[in-house]
Amino acid sequence: MMSQKIFMRRSIYGKLISFNNVSETSKCVINNVRFESTVDPKEIEFFSKMNNEWWDPNGHLRLLHLLNPNRVKFVRDGLANTGMIKGDTSLPLKGTKIVDVGCGGGILSEPLARIGAEVTGIDTSAQLIDIAKKHALLDSDLLGRLNYVQTDIETFEKENKEKYEAVVASEVIEHVNDPQLFLKCCSAIVKPGGSLFITTPNRTLLSWMSVICAAEYLLKIVPVGTHEWNKFIPPEEVQRWLENYGLKTKLIHGLMYNPLKREWIWSSNTTMFYALHAYKK
Repeated sequence: MMSQKIFMRRSIYGKLISFNNVSETSKCVINNVRFESTVDPKEIEFFSKMNNEWWDPNGHLRLLHLLNPNRVKFVRDGLANTGMIKGDTSLPLKGTKIVDVGCGGGILSEPLARIGAEVTGIDTSAQLIDIAKKHALLDSDLLGRLNYVQTDIETFEKENKEKYEAVVASEVIEHVNDPQLFLKCCSAIVKPGGSLFITTPNRTLLSWMSVICAAEYLLKIVPVGTHEWNKFIPPEEVQRWLENYGLKTKLIHGLMYNPLKREWIWSSNTTMFYALHAYKK
């Protein structure tokens, strides 16, 4: 029983919790094995160091740039399918309030704003928020549609309950300390009838071999240490948690990367990456 409990803690949080030496920045409730914060300082430091190449389409973040067309379409089509938008104009997301959680340098926030959305990008990294703000100034069409805030989701949630038609958490949940708390806060800021969009790696043997062994260590597509396999979460686990927070999963797409064509493709296979759309009842 003890070994099973330890494995579960590793698989959800990516680390063992020492109850004898809990720092002020990562306190937890022992009975529920929960952190008080979703913020992982190591993750913030890691991604903040890439601030100078955040907008380089051929740099270490090129896979995120290549994923953008799929991510934007996923959000646009999802909101259209739930009746939140019409989706048949040049600005299909016009007037739609969206939060991009863990926005980084704004790679996804900007294209969502370009098709009409009123986007608030939040991130805990001051360096990345600064990069996002400076890059947004290069496009006058984004004026008034895009706002960036340095904050964590717990703090943001307290003042923004049920204020947004959509919350996007793309390639983020696998980098937080407490994924359940993260999803609870994301769910709380979704309006009734609104949607939550998630993209993330699955926790399978294939994802470990491809996302970490191949992409990080063999092909060097992304920096070593970008991912921790134990922090990947299966879609059925995310779906179950969201049900507890009042969101029903509408669909789950598989995502696969074709290195020969340098493009992401939708798939029925969710063993590597998946995109999940849930809406608030």
